[in-house]
Amino acid sequence: MTRGIVSALNRPNPSNDDPRKPGQYIQTDAAINPGNSGGPLVNAYGEVVGINTFLISPSGSFSGMGFAIPTSIVQPVTDSLVRYGKVSHSYIGVGITDVTPENSKFFNLNDANGAVISEVQTDSPGARAGLNVGDVIVGLDGKKVSDAGQLQAEISSKRPGTKVSLDVLRNGKSVNVPVTLEELGSKEKQEDLSARSENGKPRWGIGISDLTSDVREQLQAPSSLKGAVIQRVQPGSPADEAGLQPGQIIQSVNRQQTPTAAEVQKALANVPQGQDAMVLIWGNGGSTFRVLHGTSSGA
Repeated sequence: MTRGIVSALNRPNPSNDDPRKPGQYIQTDAAINPGNSGGPLVNAYGEVVGINTFLISPSGSFSGMGFAIPTSIVQPVTDSLVRYGKVSHSYIGVGITDVTPENSKFFNLNDANGAVISEVQTDSPGARAGLNVGDVIVGLDGKKVSDAGQLQAEISSKRPGTKVSLDVLRNGKSVNVPVTLEELGSKEKQEDLSARSENGKPRWGIGISDLTSDVREQLQAPSSLKGAVIQRVQPGSPADEAGLQPGQIIQSVNRQQTPTAAEVQKALANVPQGQDAMVLIWGNGGSTFRVLHGTSSGA
């Protein structure tokens, strides 16, 4: 065990590998290093208050900033594993940012609380419920929403199919918006995990989506960069073996430019069974070629 001070609560996710990952982290100067990540963070009474997850360090060793997932997020996950054998996260399908003292007046707000909708995804639960860009979500099921991170964590912890009630301020007027949550990833329109080989197994093992302006900003990708964002990589798949990771951007397949997720999906689907595919990916400020090794239908 180590000991330290909790220096901050409700910290946003500092990693840019997947902008949809929720925040709400506990920041601590307790020494979190490779080997004790995943262990409990306990208080002075020996009660578990979080699960140590990662550290921020240029050298890779502890330098004073460790992050733990709070038990308020861990508990629903463990309950779901025990009860259902898997974890399913819900989503509304909107991009959200914090209300700040600087922007609150533009939304006719008296304080800096709530989550501002900056994007509404097409054919998402939020779009069908009538949510709009510029709406400010200030309440969830009668409870106050303080910031975007809190709302994201609350929604993610609920079961898909749950109907929630959102208190929304729209042009200074209060509106109640009911939304039926859906499972995150269940309707990814550009989802290469659905491209399967003849034996029914996922062929390449990646889930992708279009590069939106919000995602581009969070990944700090150049404005001229075009491609599809990797959302998921299946363990043991050709994509995993090639070193592909969530947050990277696929720019081309077999040296053919693929500016959208649909074109990436089509190009990979057109690779003959058993043949390899070469992709150009962008990540961490640079581009590199990777080869995905195809397998025959009988493998």
